[in-house]
Amino acid sequence: MKERLLDGRFAGGTLLSENDISQRLGISRTPVRQAFVQLESERLLDLYPRRGALVVPVAASEADDVLEARLLIEEHCARRVAEMDRPPVDVLRASIAKQERALAAGGTGFAQVDREFHRAIVAANGNELLTRQFDTLRDRHQRIAATTVARDPSRIARFIDEHREILLALERRDSDRAAELLVSHLVGAHDLHRPSRGRYAP
Repeated sequence: MKERLLDGRFAGGTLLSENDISQRLGISRTPVRQAFVQLESERLLDLYPRRGALVVPVAASEADDVLEARLLIEEHCARRVAEMDRPPVDVLRASIAKQERALAAGGTGFAQVDREFHRAIVAANGNELLTRQFDTLRDRHQRIAATTVARDPSRIARFIDEHREILLALERRDSDRAAELLVSHLVGAHDLHRPSRGRYAP
């Protein structure tokens, strides 16, 4: 159930019922009820007795907060990684290949491999504290990305192109360009998720 919440199959605002989920998954209602309680504690569901569980939409303020945290971490890491003798080029190329396969499959799984690409840059910086901090954003990052892609599936190809540009800047050890491209990429995705003018919109 959590996987379906994070990848957008259970969209924000959807009302889920224990009976329907138990039938879909071929299990009893007891583990479904337990899952509902767990997901409510993670602020992914709101429970309504005798009615079901409402999938909590991603709030605009939450998207803003995630963007701010990601900018602080990822811009710094992109600069540092670009200055390395050996940036993780092979890892990032492999990630882009996965993204292309997700695009060919109609976008299925793209949000997850998108997150892997960005994490690879953060992890390559070698600061475990920053990597752990980035990992705390994992579920929100993936869910926001899934929502963004659902609004405009054609944007996946553009995301992949932007990832290639970031990779090229890292290969060339151009720290300013890598940071600039990454910030533009994150802000552009944020603006697509929140079409109204946000606090990071140009």
